[in-house]
Amino acid sequence: METNFPLNEEEIDGYVKIDRYNPEKIARIASHYTEILELLGEDPSRQGLLKTPERVAKALQYLTHGYDLDAAAILRGAMFEEEYSQMVVVKDIEVYSMCEHHMLPFFGKAHVAYIPNGHIVGLSKIPRVIDIFARRLQVQERLTNEIRDCIQNTLNPVGVAVVIECKHLCMCMRGVQKQNSVTTTSAFTGEFAHERTRNEFLRLITASLD
Repeated sequence: METNFPLNEEEIDGYVKIDRYNPEKIARIASHYTEILELLGEDPSRQGLLKTPERVAKALQYLTHGYDLDAAAILRGAMFEEEYSQMVVVKDIEVYSMCEHHMLPFFGKAHVAYIPNGHIVGLSKIPRVIDIFARRLQVQERLTNEIRDCIQNTLNPVGVAVVIECKHLCMCMRGVQKQNSVTTTSAFTGEFAHERTRNEFLRLITASLD
């Protein structure tokens, strides 16, 4: 799904940074953050905070832009007929998302596998699907299931496996303050329900190329 937001392009060393945002939403969100800063005891008019409400508003819109994107359409746009029937594994994919309970980040790695059933998909599309679902207010459990279901329902493979390992700042910075805790979630369909296939997947994602 395409957005109708204005584009703000900035070229730095040959790299074009493109921001998509809705000016009306940015202004409305920023106005609330000005009030929040005041309620926290800060002075929104001091130099270091003058542009903070707008920056936060733009950051939030970027961090949740997955709502405007169609993950299934991304996969369908790069599906190819191929008689390959072994496991395809994409591992160590960086994940950055926002916990919907405290709106604090959680981040880590995702490992995804599927067994084709007549179609494969461009490898870069797997990380893009993860990003689309991660760029929303999330819980890790739902994020894991959404990635699995999207791949299963779109590619119709023999099976899908997803494992996500993340640190949650809502546990590290507040609450129990356990800085070294890692949360692991998994979701499987089809052939990966069988222990032998699942174990092969787990072995592959823990293997080192060194």
